[in-house]
Amino acid sequence: MRSLSGLVALAATFSSTLAAYQGFNYGSTFTSGAAKTQSDFEAEFKAAAGLVGAPAGGFTSARLYTMVQGGTASEPISAIPAAINTKTSLLLGMWASAGDAVFANELQALKATISKYGSNLGGLVAGISVGSEDLYRISPTGILNGENPGASPETIARYMKQVRDAISGTPLSGAPIGHVDTWTAWVNGSNQAVIDSCDWIGVDAYPYFQSTQSNAIENSKSLFEAAIGATKGAVNGKPVWVTETGFPVSGKTVGQAVPGLKNAQAYWNDVGCPMFGSVNVWWYTFQDAAPATPNPSFGVIGSQLTTTPLFDLSCKKVVIEPSSSSSLVVSSPSSQAGASSSGTTSSPAGNPTDVSGGSPGAGGGAGGGVPSSQLSLETSTVSSTASVPSGTGSGSGGSGSGSGITNTGSGTASSTPTNPTPVNQNGAGANSGSMGAAFAAMMAILVL
Repeated sequence: MRSLSGLVALAATFSSTLAAYQGFNYGSTFTSGAAKTQSDFEAEFKAAAGLVGAPAGGFTSARLYTMVQGGTASEPISAIPAAINTKTSLLLGMWASAGDAVFANELQALKATISKYGSNLGGLVAGISVGSEDLYRISPTGILNGENPGASPETIARYMKQVRDAISGTPLSGAPIGHVDTWTAWVNGSNQAVIDSCDWIGVDAYPYFQSTQSNAIENSKSLFEAAIGATKGAVNGKPVWVTETGFPVSGKTVGQAVPGLKNAQAYWNDVGCPMFGSVNVWWYTFQDAAPATPNPSFGVIGSQLTTTPLFDLSCKKVVIEPSSSSSLVVSSPSSQAGASSSGTTSSPAGNPTDVSGGSPGAGGGAGGGVPSSQLSLETSTVSSTASVPSGTGSGSGGSGSGSGITNTGSGTASSTPTNPTPVNQNGAGANSGSMGAAFAAMMAILVL
């Protein structure tokens, strides 16, 4: 048996290895469309960090969808000072599906953020996401469903270069830059320019929406891991981050997936717990029911801001199984591996959010958007350059399922869009939206 001092030393080493960002997605508006203020963000960040029973390290990171404060043209989003005051790390987001003029406002807000907050941001920025599901929106599925216009891979790559130029020589010069999209976008060879431009790959995945497959809760883990394998196999070894995933606590049944606290708990245990502390994860979501409850609703808390979750977040009863070739890989915050995948959609008039349920996003049309809760089912065929198993996905404003994509053929990805979020006047709106269990499992084995 190892000595206690030896175990402590090993524990310290393992803890350092497992350090990862752990947080939730946050939109810039409430379900009413009202823009969040600094005090709103601070209250949310504090509540999330203090969640009762949360895994080791807590949820101290926030993924944003836009740099622009709601109701303004290009003012920095008030989540920035809120994060500084609460020591919340940030995955910054820049909306990229509304054209060059709107992205110029996002870029201006980023520059203003750096100028105003400077070195205070140096240790808080996990990365910068240039766009969210823009490649999906230009796919046959997105076009067929009348989604936001999206952006071409060449446009996203150009925007990413603009961001690199903007942060060069600033306190954010070391921030890794990436893009968030569905797995069907990442395995599509025509999007290689974006993969090449990324420091990391962000994927949104929701087995709940994979209605063309057997998506009962007991199959969620295998669907999620298949999505991970598909994404990892297509991105040339780039770190893969889980930027959205979750299971609804209430709402309509999709395929064999039945929303409810019991199944949300099972998904958290089966999919979330093995990742927490070892993979960069931004769960969807902390609260999506303020003030109205969407259908489906993914929030781990209800309509009132609280530190008491709707189900047990502790992961104490979870057995962490050895990772397979398609599962998550332990790595450091600067190079996390392992993620999810999926086919998804966003909103036709703005940014998908929790106004009516579903996954978040930050979108906007040139003239702003109108809240909508219309749900529709769409199907499209996506060509691919990577061989992958049957998979699925989700993402901002929607999620989808797919039968897989092969290197010589195509796969069909069906996607259920949820709702758009109200966007600001400039079209850059956003939705309202550690040593973890793996270490504990390892320690239990060592002690035995």
